[in-house]
Amino acid sequence: MTAAASPAFTVAALYCFTPFDDPAALQGPLEARCRAAKVKGTLLLANEGINGTIAGPDAGIAEVLAHIRALPGCADADVKLSQASTMPFHRLKVRLKREIVTMGVPDIDPRASVGTYVDAQDWNALIADPETIVIDTRNDYEVAIGTFAGAIDPKTATFRDFPGWFRAHRDELLGEGRTPKVAMFCTGGIRCEKSTAFLRQEGIDEVYHLKGGILKYLETVPEDESLWQGECFVFDERVAVGHGLREGSHGLCRACRRPVSAADRASPLYEDGVSCPACHDRRDAAQRAGYRERHRQVRLAAARGRRHVGSTGSDSDGGTGAPD
Repeated sequence: MTAAASPAFTVAALYCFTPFDDPAALQGPLEARCRAAKVKGTLLLANEGINGTIAGPDAGIAEVLAHIRALPGCADADVKLSQASTMPFHRLKVRLKREIVTMGVPDIDPRASVGTYVDAQDWNALIADPETIVIDTRNDYEVAIGTFAGAIDPKTATFRDFPGWFRAHRDELLGEGRTPKVAMFCTGGIRCEKSTAFLRQEGIDEVYHLKGGILKYLETVPEDESLWQGECFVFDERVAVGHGLREGSHGLCRACRRPVSAADRASPLYEDGVSCPACHDRRDAAQRAGYRERHRQVRLAAARGRRHVGSTGSDSDGGTGAPD
């Protein structure tokens, strides 16, 4: 019996809040290092720091991470490593942005004020406390495929919606005269850096967040002790991961870039490359015909051993590499 082949690619999800005086000056050298190392994915640069997910051979990822850690203030950048059996990104993008994760609230600085970090092994005890309010800060399509038992789902379409949601529901969440603990979590930790800073700015003192996010929890907490239910959406072609960061069961709708389960794929509203139950009724017949033709061209290109320019879908390029 031959040993199972090792995963071919290392995936690195990373972020660091640190002041970059001139992020544009960092863009070219970082992109060049990624290309030389055969690394793909998305990296975002802004005055507040760096964020993204990249994938490549072990040595290539090590080279790029060394380059990133040599940037001003990035020596202790938060990095979570996992594996993929195939390259989970189709191309490389190193982009300049106003924020590395967009919340849209002025003067939020996680370096100045942030919630209390809770290690993965201590998270269960915190969220099992009936006095703790647990909030999932991710988007609705992410929450739909997995979350922690008992967590509140804000049903936000993007992270920009979170501040408005909290302000609208603050009274019902906290109750009159209560000072409960608020625990928040997200995929890799970056959104909670801002959401906890935001709650502290709103006057909530006892705020906690899961250090390293869901990915660190799934990596370190044994499945038989876990309070996680379902899979965790990731921003690449793996679509989702489960306990031990094993690749999950969800696929991706090439029309709307949302995850699709086995039940979704069995729906009469699902057509590979064209629609899923989440987007079918939001597209007209002409749009679906366009997706159908694109999918036909993708399959023809694949049969010839080529990658079609439209193979990555309509809304992104095979995984954004960063949350929105």
